[in-house]
Amino acid sequence: MKNETTSLIYKKTLSLRSLPSIRQLRAFVAVYHTGQLSVAAEVLALTQPAVTILLRELEEKLGLRLFDRSTRSLRRTDAAVQAIVYAERALAELDALNTIMSDLAECRIGRIRIAATPTLAQTLLPKAIRSFLQVSPGVRVNIVDCAPREFAELVLTEKVDFGVGTLEARIPGLQENTFLDDHLCAVSTPALAPQGKTLTWKKLATHPLIVMQPGYGVRRSIEKAAQVAGVSLTPAYEVSLLGTALAMAANGLGVAILPSSILAHAHYTELAVQRITRPLVARGTAVVSKEGRSLSPAARAFSDMLQREFGSRA
Repeated sequence: MKNETTSLIYKKTLSLRSLPSIRQLRAFVAVYHTGQLSVAAEVLALTQPAVTILLRELEEKLGLRLFDRSTRSLRRTDAAVQAIVYAERALAELDALNTIMSDLAECRIGRIRIAATPTLAQTLLPKAIRSFLQVSPGVRVNIVDCAPREFAELVLTEKVDFGVGTLEARIPGLQENTFLDDHLCAVSTPALAPQGKTLTWKKLATHPLIVMQPGYGVRRSIEKAAQVAGVSLTPAYEVSLLGTALAMAANGLGVAILPSSILAHAHYTELAVQRITRPLVARGTAVVSKEGRSLSPAARAFSDMLQREFGSRA
């Protein structure tokens, strides 16, 4: 098996050596259209002897004469008339390859697929996309909004380029680049707001609470903090979306326990927000990507933009 593989590689190497080079093709096309070695050399910014050598090498590879030479002129052969079509096509394809790779590298074109839970998909990401497209309008950005339990799987199976969110625990195969430091806070209308700029878990426990349903990441963080504080929380409402909890708090139904960053990108401007302490529950919003997978230039640029423009907002 090893000998067969080595033989195949050797044959492919020989095949590549027999193919014309780009420089040879460019010399041929220039000579074909100008009809003179000196003019072709000028067009290519080469010396005339260099063009002559490239043309001779090409003829040797093809096994055919492309021009009949005399002391004063070059005359195209029938082989040259047929070869020019393929030579120009090959050079055009290479130019197109160079152009599209350059466009991808410079983020003039491309596609980004981002996994996000509904709250981030409705708050932070629309603003981020608008900011990004002002610089790279030719890049298409798609948000795959998903339930928290689907988030990691979308990234691991490469159905998205990366995710934007919070991992509650380390997941093998995933890496995080945190761009937004966050913490849990109490959110309510001013009329329902407990007194003080900060709020302990013990004091919070005496108010009607709006929290996420059991099993969600934020709910697990809340339960751990309550356990550390030695209090028992009895929620008045349990919801499955952070956005729903925020809307219910804005309508005076209770005190919602939410990541503080959600307020920076929401439309509720008159809510009371208090940091919950003893203990303070820190959370980070990150770009979550698969280990060992390279991000495209556009995806990398979007990730860098999140860090640069949204990293200081919490």
